[in-house]
Amino acid sequence: MDLGEVNHQRIKTNGIWLHVVEKGSGPLVLLLHGFPEFWYSWRHQITFLASHGYHVVAPDLRGCGDSDSPLSPSSYTVLHLAGDLVGLLDYFGEQQAFVVGHDWGAVLGWHLSLFRPDRVKGLIAMSTPYYPRDPAAKPIESFTGKFGDGLYISQFQEPGRAERAFARYDYLTVMKKFLLINKTDLLIAPGGMEIIDHLQTPAVLPPWITEEELQVYADKFEESGFTGPLNYYRAMDLNWELSAPWQGAKVTVPTKCIFGDKDVGFDSYGTREYVQGDTFKGLVPDLEVVILDGHHFINEERAHEVSQEILTFLQKLSVE
Repeated sequence: MDLGEVNHQRIKTNGIWLHVVEKGSGPLVLLLHGFPEFWYSWRHQITFLASHGYHVVAPDLRGCGDSDSPLSPSSYTVLHLAGDLVGLLDYFGEQQAFVVGHDWGAVLGWHLSLFRPDRVKGLIAMSTPYYPRDPAAKPIESFTGKFGDGLYISQFQEPGRAERAFARYDYLTVMKKFLLINKTDLLIAPGGMEIIDHLQTPAVLPPWITEEELQVYADKFEESGFTGPLNYYRAMDLNWELSAPWQGAKVTVPTKCIFGDKDVGFDSYGTREYVQGDTFKGLVPDLEVVILDGHHFINEERAHEVSQEILTFLQKLSVE
């Protein structure tokens, strides 16, 4: 994948330094990666969107890639992350940006749109819908009660546990186990097994990614480690506590959601039914839902289609 000329820089925001990659000029578009990724997961979209007249900025979110990685899990709440992004907008002198997020990047996009709709011109959320806050139960207690300790989110809670389990494998194998997931049910390990041991390592790569691209991920995580990204999961209950003032609030910014029909839990967990139903539409009134043939890392697997879906949405909002 030839990115051509991109600008790498580190920007001070919200008390930390974020590494960002940027390309192009025009309206600002933030591309927010998920787990376990960094800016590189947007390599297909960066050049495409820049060539169509947009100023594309893909940060390594806090704890990831070449950005600062605070030690405490309590520094990884959606309020911290939203603050990081507001600081990026201020740095670039932009009142508003288009926000495109995948996985945890989508969670961040939802919450930035919830907390600061004045700063978001439009949101594209991939693979992760907006779920309303349950006022009666903290998420980890709820998840573990439903699915047990084998659920990956539950296993990621204890500091050091997942890191130790991952360390039994080389970094390339860990990346293959996550990025090439083709399971469609939820990621739940059998009793007494760690999720990284349960995940398969495909013998043959799918056509949408190369060994060299996977090695780029592996090399970066060998530098940065996994604790920063895992801290996002460790802050989930704290997110629940801090987001109480937004109980019942709607996401009012124009939104497009993109899902792969073979994503983890899309059918087995009821995601398809939810995102096509009235409850979701009630929470996100200005909503378009697109379902593509693909798995979780849809922005890479279906790179061209996703780039076109993003562009169509940006162009529509640019003329309104």
